[in-house]
Amino acid sequence: MSSPRLPHDHGNDINDILNLIPESKYFQDASAVFQQLGDSSRLKIFWLLCHSEECDSNIASAVGMSAAAVSHHLKSLRLHGLVISRRKGKEIYYKISDNELSALAHKAVDDFFQLTCPVKGLSDHNQDDSPF
Repeated sequence: MSSPRLPHDHGNDINDILNLIPESKYFQDASAVFQQLGDSSRLKIFWLLCHSEECDSNIASAVGMSAAAVSHHLKSLRLHGLVISRRKGKEIYYKISDNELSALAHKAVDDFFQLTCPVKGLSDHNQDDSPF
């Protein structure tokens, strides 16, 4: 994509940056992910599922929400490709999707909370350094 012709030249080589700007579709995709994680309840559910596979009952209990509310959030996260589900008997288990988008969101969330993912065999976060 060619960069737009800017009305002013301030000498800061913005054209080099504009030549790298992704297509609008990529910004729309990223925005959809940020919208999902922009809800604190979904963010908490996503964080939990980044670090464990759980059934909806356990998720509801862990995050202190009703099963119906959790179900609503899980559906939204699933539709956006951030989590997946599997059925085992009567239970439905959820976990983070195995895709690049979920991996990037997982890393961003852990970085924000200053955590090292325990699932990857690394140590838990250092409580003294956490802002929360």
